[in-house]
Amino acid sequence: MPETDIAIVGAGILGLAHACAAAKAGHTVTVFERSPKAAGASIRNFGMVWPVGQPHGEMLALSLRSRELWMELLTAARLPFKNTGSLHLAYANDEAAVIHEFAAAAPALGYSCDWLDAPRVLAKSDAVLERSHLGTLQGGLWSDTELTVDPRQIIASIPAFLTEKYGVQFHFSSHVSAIEPAPAGNIVSTDSGTCHAGTVFVCSGEDFETLYPAHFAASGLTRCKLQMMRTAPQPAGWELGPSLAAGLTLRFYPAFQICKSLPALARRIANENPELDRWFIHALVSQTVDGALTLGDSHEYSPAVDIFNKQQIDDLILEYTLGFLKAPNLRIAERWHGVYAKHPTKPLVTMSPSERVRIVASPGGSGMTLSMGVGERSLIEMGLL
Repeated sequence: MPETDIAIVGAGILGLAHACAAAKAGHTVTVFERSPKAAGASIRNFGMVWPVGQPHGEMLALSLRSRELWMELLTAARLPFKNTGSLHLAYANDEAAVIHEFAAAAPALGYSCDWLDAPRVLAKSDAVLERSHLGTLQGGLWSDTELTVDPRQIIASIPAFLTEKYGVQFHFSSHVSAIEPAPAGNIVSTDSGTCHAGTVFVCSGEDFETLYPAHFAASGLTRCKLQMMRTAPQPAGWELGPSLAAGLTLRFYPAFQICKSLPALARRIANENPELDRWFIHALVSQTVDGALTLGDSHEYSPAVDIFNKQQIDDLILEYTLGFLKAPNLRIAERWHGVYAKHPTKPLVTMSPSERVRIVASPGGSGMTLSMGVGERSLIEMGLL
């Protein structure tokens, strides 16, 4: 294999983000992916770029920069996306209290959002129920910063664009077994040969065992399994509009931790349905370009992932989601689970096992939201941008 300025292990969204940033900066880039195509958490998610969920400060700024980079890439590559924003819906008094509090404080912290009363929420989306077993719609939080892609389509399409525009080389079905220091860089050993790379970024997702296992073991990372579903495509012309969330999500994303009214909401949910907390369930809905709706999700934390899905979890997700979502076709066409790396306190984990090698792991379930910004920041921190 020829020499390369930058080698990247992993063609999921983190790896692709690093490849995009490096190629735009004029570096030669080679990406190694052990599978015939990326098949991990990067294609098993909602496809949401979701700044409104990030905590204010560094991570919100990183997510907004990531959104800018996503827009540049999607426009340049002529890839489809939905720039529709998001709605967090309130059906109970405590949910409305949290959203009112957040909407009052958030703009000064850098968020672009506002409280909408029920009529204005219903005007934003034909997919929102006015009344259900969750209660009567009181209003919602409108944010205009969220966008959605179909992760399966986008992750499969970006490599061809990067190859055509920048000459990035992709080696799929190419397992990297070792990275060893060498003069002016590293030797990357794969099952199809070796490559000399000035700098290596390891973006191997939840694979903690193949490369640098001691570093991963000491990092505090664990694995998170999530269960998700997708409906059949909706009839032509029917649009979800903004991606949807509701009261459960307010207790899930760190952005809302600034709200003093949040603990009361969390206690009420825990008392009414402890199973929602047991499986860390919240409910999001996004729409792909073909019209299908993606529903989820749950969170099970363990280094050893249970490969079997639990019907109880899918039932809980659907019961709650159908309390705020209406759509012409709610037949579930696909069910799956994904697994990603997660740190209990850090929003992102980076490690440097040697001078010109950086491990980048665990955007913690926010991979689509943060990865583009993380890739750019990695190059800046390594003196490559």
